[in-house]
Amino acid sequence: MHSDTPHILREFDKAFASLRNEVITMAGQARLNLERAIHGLLERDLEKCKAVVADDDEVDDAELRIDRIGMETLVRFHPVASDLRQVITSMKVAANLERISDHAVNIAKRARKMLSRPECPEVPFIEPLYALADQQVRDALSAYTDRNSELGQSLQLRDKELDKMHKRLIATFSARLEEGGAGTEDFLHLIFVSRSLERIGDLAVNIGEDAVFLDSARDIRHEKHRASVAEGAAE
Repeated sequence: MHSDTPHILREFDKAFASLRNEVITMAGQARLNLERAIHGLLERDLEKCKAVVADDDEVDDAELRIDRIGMETLVRFHPVASDLRQVITSMKVAANLERISDHAVNIAKRARKMLSRPECPEVPFIEPLYALADQQVRDALSAYTDRNSELGQSLQLRDKELDKMHKRLIATFSARLEEGGAGTEDFLHLIFVSRSLERIGDLAVNIGEDAVFLDSARDIRHEKHRASVAEGAAE
């Protein structure tokens, strides 16, 4: 970025620091919402479920703030190269975090319905899928904050493991659903919870792809698309 005065440079640095801090704070809130939603389900804790729904507004507000700061930075400073990527990536990461928090709310709402019924013994089956999805989100955020392309790209491969686990869980819950009986409704809720966790894994991959773009200006989304087309042709 070209600048005439140290004052403008200071303002520019301040805007960047503000953008980065907002994303990091938003990420912490989104992860907390997910953690409380799952613990609310596993521990049958209604208060944790309610807190997720109540606090989702904070994540929505954070996304709006990040968009505003990002747009103001683009208009005022006309950043180029790495600085421009930082602004664009921060806004894209915020959009993915907002969707992660939305899935946490969906899980909390499903959990709340399940808590009004007798305990379902299969609920703990969800825990390994959550652990994997949460690790993906943590690593995606590390890739973004550290500008770590390698870590960001590794999420694509690891997401396949999460997808396999998700499919196994869906098969298990669907089989229980077909058996019928008193807990049928619970298995339907668990299928939707599993689906939300699988989507959270996908959103973490998106953040990882943004981290690669931030670090090295490579857009690996198209590389992934070409690879999947090639795999399909080979089968």
